[in-house]
Amino acid sequence: MIFQDSGIKGATAIVTGGSRGIGREIVRLLAAEGADVTFFYLENREAADAVETECRAQGQTVKALQVDVRDAEVCRKAVESVLERSERIDILVNNSGLVRDGLLPALSDDDIHDVLNTNIKGVLYLTAAVVQPMMMQRSGVIINMSSISGQKGGRGQANYAASKGAIDAFTRAMAVELAPRKIRVNAIAPGIIATEMSREVRELAGDQALDRILLKRYGTPAEVAYLVCFLVSRYGEYINGEIINIDGGFKMG
Repeated sequence: MIFQDSGIKGATAIVTGGSRGIGREIVRLLAAEGADVTFFYLENREAADAVETECRAQGQTVKALQVDVRDAEVCRKAVESVLERSERIDILVNNSGLVRDGLLPALSDDDIHDVLNTNIKGVLYLTAAVVQPMMMQRSGVIINMSSISGQKGGRGQANYAASKGAIDAFTRAMAVELAPRKIRVNAIAPGIIATEMSREVRELAGDQALDRILLKRYGTPAEVAYLVCFLVSRYGEYINGEIINIDGGFKMG
């Protein structure tokens, strides 16, 4: 079968962590493809307003909501507000994430709790809120943002790696659970992407990190966003339960 378009136009999408970095590019690309996008942000209202204004100036339908994904009730109410406006949810991209690197004995309780609460609980809470309407409409696509850190050990990333390993396992479990309702669930595992979040890692690692990447460069947020769009589009309809690496060959280095 040959598709004439991606099937994204007219879809309703939720993207968490959409005001910066990879999330911002996902919002921009989904909106450019014609989706009605609501993105969640936690604190940076200025950055969120900038994304919203930029997209709306191009005639796109984008709305920013301040949502703490670590709170199950807040997630539920945020999803309800999207449903009130759009009546359905077709795409969920769980992109919110937090990094607090350090050797395990030096990590504070907050370093551990904040990372696990955001990176694991936030994904579970929001997915739980979204799957009910998706099951009722018997369609939907969920993308969880994992990391190569969940597969390849890295010094000082015990909390972060544990959270992303959990996301990989959660993705596979949800793919099995939701497939009978025609809902696909996949994860994307980026390597080192040139974002504000990875700046400290890139500066500390220097040429050593680039030497381990087969393509000898860092990835861009746009490259990750294009993969998201492929997976949620009609072209990715036969992909389910997968954790797809986008790391320039870092895992092989």
